[in-house]
Amino acid sequence: MNIQVGDIGHIIQLAIAPVFLLTGVCTNLMVLTNRLARIIDRSRVLEDRLDIGYNDTYMGELDTLYLRSHLINYSITLSTACGLLICLVIAMLFLGDTLNLTLDKYIAAFFVVAMLSLIGSFGYLLREIFIASKAMRTRRHVRIES
Repeated sequence: MNIQVGDIGHIIQLAIAPVFLLTGVCTNLMVLTNRLARIIDRSRVLEDRLDIGYNDTYMGELDTLYLRSHLINYSITLSTACGLLICLVIAMLFLGDTLNLTLDKYIAAFFVVAMLSLIGSFGYLLREIFIASKAMRTRRHVRIES
């Protein structure tokens, strides 16, 4: 098999769009892990306060944080799956072009599944944001003006 420089250039051109998508997925993963870290930090503070004495308000907030952490974990899982599938798409683009394999159906299927994973990830993130916003509104303290 003799691969020409022009062929490699063509393969790289095919792989550029999925690589940019992969960059976006990685950025999404950073956002998700930062949100999870903040949820974990807040839950540790509340658990330490509950060790001192029981408080219904803290328990309610802790329950909300646990729900939010589960949603973020689902979102992280789906984003990671999306990134993995995009990497496989890129690898199949290279293999298909260099080895003259017809992988077009597999590439399309993996790309569609990757997009469905990304959509699911964004859905869980949006749900977590709605829960966080609702919790913030319901726990708002009313200031007494003097």
